[in-house]
Amino acid sequence: MLFADPIAAGPAAIPQDRRALVSLRDVRKSYGAFEVLKGISLDVGKGEVACIIGPSGSGKSTLIRCINGLSPIQDGSITVDGQEVNDPKLDKLSLRRKVGIVFQQYNLFPHKTVLENVMLAPLKVLREPRAQVEERALSLIAKVRLTGKERAYPGELSGGQQQRVAIARSLAMRPEVMLFDEVTAALDPETVKEVLATIRELAAEGMTCILVTHEMGFAREVAHHVYFTDGGVIVEDGPPDRIFREAQDPRTRQFLSQVL
Repeated sequence: MLFADPIAAGPAAIPQDRRALVSLRDVRKSYGAFEVLKGISLDVGKGEVACIIGPSGSGKSTLIRCINGLSPIQDGSITVDGQEVNDPKLDKLSLRRKVGIVFQQYNLFPHKTVLENVMLAPLKVLREPRAQVEERALSLIAKVRLTGKERAYPGELSGGQQQRVAIARSLAMRPEVMLFDEVTAALDPETVKEVLATIRELAAEGMTCILVTHEMGFAREVAHHVYFTDGGVIVEDGPPDRIFREAQDPRTRQFLSQVL
């Protein structure tokens, strides 16, 4: 398990303004006859870090994709900063600017350099001035501790370095909330630490984060609130100390006994 790091010691304190930046109400999602999400409700306040844990196939990754509008829901409501994600009239560009997402796979353009990958969306989607975009991209590359790799191509980087580029690329759109979907699942232990340090720093700076993770030690350290999901429902949720030390539901305790 990974705990305190000298770069940043856990998440920032939750602001007194507890308005929900992300709100889900009775969200249901099916693939054909198979119901993946069976009435999920949760709120994530501005500046809060929420970790979603649970066994494989419990709907965690689907939930993340629904929040970003990548996967439409059948019923219920998802709002981000008051905007209904599944409103057909919603400008998807507006949503993409508010919600960044980083996946397990890096999805970098192999023929573009690190700097070009980070600059691409602000240039092509937001159509911002190149000089402004490049200045921000260089700052973000430094933020994820990859100074000196600006001209490198993804194939020349380790998995952890590529994942940090993916994080910088999402941050380049200046989102209000960041979603992380099992971003360390394909990494070796050494590079896992590098990526988690980057996320830990974002949390300490007050970025609103929702993480699907199997890194229990990290979830315990960085989260303000933990949700345990199984079978498409939230079985139990609460502050990390209570979930990891005094889980109430037998299914939660069984899961944690197998992974801790």
